[in-house]
Amino acid sequence: MEAMAHAIFGRLPKGFRDLCEGVIIRVDDFPADEVLDEMQAGSEFDLLGLFQGVGLPFRSNQDIARLPNMIWLYRRPILDYWAEHEDTLGHIVRHVLIHEIGHHFGLSDRDMEAIEAAAD
Repeated sequence: MEAMAHAIFGRLPKGFRDLCEGVIIRVDDFPADEVLDEMQAGSEFDLLGLFQGVGLPFRSNQDIARLPNMIWLYRRPILDYWAEHEDTLGHIVRHVLIHEIGHHFGLSDRDMEAIEAAAD
């Protein structure tokens, strides 16, 4: 899934990828308990992914050293979702990547739909 996510990320529009300069994509089976608590998730299957970090438009030259931006994909919830829907696994992973990045930057659903269409 991690290799798939990197390949999909590489096909996203350049301007969108540039918002995530240096992003690290990680896959874990489930979100950490702290993440579930912070996101007020009812179950470990409620989150398919998460963006953690500071986006390019929000950075400042005065920033102190910070951790790199990360996109977490949660394997088991994604696979569970895939088993219950007709979308391909690649489509689901792309959708999660775009939405995790997009919501972080305040993009509208319409903006994210256009980005998904451009990635096809």
